[in-house]
Amino acid sequence: VQLVESGGGLVQPGGSLRLSCAASGFTFGSYDMSWVRQAPGKGPEWVSSINSGGGSTYYADSVKGRFTISRDNAKNTLYLQMNSLKPEDTAVYYCATADHYLATMKRVPTNEYYWGQGTQVTVSS
Repeated sequence: VQLVESGGGLVQPGGSLRLSCAASGFTFGSYDMSWVRQAPGKGPEWVSSINSGGGSTYYADSVKGRFTISRDNAKNTLYLQMNSLKPEDTAVYYCATADHYLATMKRVPTNEYYWGQGTQVTVSS
């Protein structure tokens, strides 16, 4: 099982980035998926989730209206489009498998779920 995030980088406040998470080694289209971030010196924060079919999405209040989660099951890839970025969005962003309970309860997946290695997003002028 492998989840590989990409697309992070340095961006100015107000800018945009699109993160990708390429999945392999499991039936991607059967899993709900989540994005989680961790800022320096802080614990992991749930950001967004999407159900296996892509028809249901969930967002943290801090990113609602600015971030969009999506997936392409034919390409085994999860996305996070991030617009109007703020300095407080600076963090390492991880994709992880999830389930309906975690998604609707807006909870961070435990280590029992599959996680990627993370990609750094830095928002700074």
